[in-house]
Amino acid sequence: MKTIGEVLREARSKKRYSLESLEKETKIKKSFIQAIEKENWDALPEYPVILGFVKNIASFLGIDTKGTVALLRRDYPPKVLSVNPKPDISREFSWSPKLTFLVGIGVVILLISGYLGFQYIKFISPPTLQVVSPKESQVVDKAHVFVQGKTDAEATVKVNNQPVLVGEDGNFSLDLDISQKTEEVDVISTSRSGKISEIKVKIIPKFD
Repeated sequence: MKTIGEVLREARSKKRYSLESLEKETKIKKSFIQAIEKENWDALPEYPVILGFVKNIASFLGIDTKGTVALLRRDYPPKVLSVNPKPDISREFSWSPKLTFLVGIGVVILLISGYLGFQYIKFISPPTLQVVSPKESQVVDKAHVFVQGKTDAEATVKVNNQPVLVGEDGNFSLDLDISQKTEEVDVISTSRSGKISEIKVKIIPKFD
């Protein structure tokens, strides 16, 4: 039984067409025609393209198109599916002392970086400041007012330009002398980097 390549080659020879002339008439490259006749499938495009070539050549040479397609389906080799090899279980993940060391180093670097970043942000930011006493628009019936608040432990505090000691927990307090002309309590907290936070509290002195 003849193969698809033999059928097409014999039909071309009977019609006295050279590979070059058949290429010109069918617009199919000579190398493709030759590969089909020799059934050199590796030198050809995918099957749907080959099928189109065979139909075109068969139609031009005047041979049975259905028959040539059937021959092509019979002779065209099926695709060989590649099967994944058995996985190498020896390469499975395993925890090792070296990996423990590397993870430990990574954690330490991450913690140090986070701490340094936090300290840097804290250094360049204004200090936190909270004034608990006196309250806004508080009436003061004595010649002094109790000032109390909280700031960063490393900051320095001045109340109406008077230095105030700041405790380790950031708390500060002062019994501030005032006059009847004192209208506000001005609290200024200064960080180590020179950043300032300021709160002004209005007071109403009412004393003899």
